[in-house]
Amino acid sequence: MRAMGKTRRLVALGLCGAAVTAALAAPSAQAGQAADRDREPAWTLTATGTEARFRGLAAVGRDAAWAAGSGGTVLRTTDGGRHWRDVSPAGASGLEFRDIEAFGRNRAVALAIGEGDASRVFRTEDGGATWTESFRNTDARAFYDCMTFFDSRHGLAMSDPVDGRFRILSTSDGGRNWRVLPDAGMPAAQPGEAGFAASGQCLVSAGAKDVWLATGGAATARVLHSGDRGLTWTQAASPIPAGDPARGVFGLAFRDRTHGIAVGGDYRAGQASPAAASVTANGGRSWQGSATPPPAYRSGVAWLPHTRASALAVGPTGTDVTRDGGRTWLTVDSGSYDTVDCAPDGGCWASGEKGRVARLG
Repeated sequence: MRAMGKTRRLVALGLCGAAVTAALAAPSAQAGQAADRDREPAWTLTATGTEARFRGLAAVGRDAAWAAGSGGTVLRTTDGGRHWRDVSPAGASGLEFRDIEAFGRNRAVALAIGEGDASRVFRTEDGGATWTESFRNTDARAFYDCMTFFDSRHGLAMSDPVDGRFRILSTSDGGRNWRVLPDAGMPAAQPGEAGFAASGQCLVSAGAKDVWLATGGAATARVLHSGDRGLTWTQAASPIPAGDPARGVFGLAFRDRTHGIAVGGDYRAGQASPAAASVTANGGRSWQGSATPPPAYRSGVAWLPHTRASALAVGPTGTDVTRDGGRTWLTVDSGSYDTVDCAPDGGCWASGEKGRVARLG
């Protein structure tokens, strides 16, 4: 979004499946919120040894994860967060990493955001010992925000609108090469509309071809959907408030091609976000506001593996859990996090400001 320019973007911006299901089982009708909160799993902070802000996060498993953030910092753990190794790309200290996608302990693709050539993509195949810059934006009008992969080869990255439409970058070889997709199938952007590079979740995918794009900053917050890997798109309004450069949908998560959750609000401290979450049960064709949403702005959301209706949402003022697919939320932690991610083995991680990275346990 150009309304507030670069400053707005930079500012805004260990459970197995059975254990997760048991820990988040629905309480009895007689149980109160206090008792409910006592039974919730909790975040365990890990010592990262840095003050970087980590808005990019990739959960590989209960023991392994990647975090990417400010100052060109990339960290990696393979022992459940007991030790973090600094695997930052050489010469990247002036970059802002806001998204990272991992394909195991050794392979990862990281996105640096910013105007013009500040938007770059790096990839590693040796656990971060070496990195290759595989894309550098050469269009001063483009500003890349988020990235997603359908599998280990096919992925997309999205830029704020160029010539009135969101720009989509595509790879079919694991991030080695990228090309800009034609925009004929992309709906026109609203005045002031953009994505938020706040959690690496403004572009998410589910299955082999479905992808969703979250927007804000314009009169209406929208979620765009493509069923053909970004060639053609449809759009739907979200009930999450917009109408201001600081408001809109910040993060998305889809359990499958049908069931999704959107979170957002107003990222400015002290500003009310009374409708910070919405849900869809039809693949994003329509969205309904949560009956009991999180109490404040949330930037990241993730479904808990091996459950059908449980998810976590995080933001600077806390973590919330839902057990009914996003219709109602309960705050379970007051720590500051920007993003959250869960691995297929049930390992969930969260990260945020001042080097904070935590594991759910």
